[in-house]
Amino acid sequence: MTVEDWSVVVIEHGPLTIRSSRQEDEHVVALEGELDLAGVQAVQDEMRRVEAADARRIVVDLSGLEFMDSTGLRTMLQIDARSRANGERVVFLRGGPPVQRLFTTTGTEGRLPFID
Repeated sequence: MTVEDWSVVVIEHGPLTIRSSRQEDEHVVALEGELDLAGVQAVQDEMRRVEAADARRIVVDLSGLEFMDSTGLRTMLQIDARSRANGERVVFLRGGPPVQRLFTTTGTEGRLPFID
């Protein structure tokens, strides 16, 4: 593996950490901690940077989130809408029970392409 094949960006934004890494044709954006109004712009900015690149698949990893509010939910739906309009490259790795409960309670779980 060369440096060009694998790179990592870490963004600390209050209680949210974004770890963004690429290996070959897959880019993973892992969210850790809490995603609320204070952190959604950082997520949007990183996702737009990743979406502008040529990765065939983008995984948004929600498994490290301990909390996500409605602004985080709206952000995930916006990311999915952009993906559907641009080749459907984005998939979502399920979050823990508190995060998945938000998707279930709001009836949005079936709208996103989740992987386990």
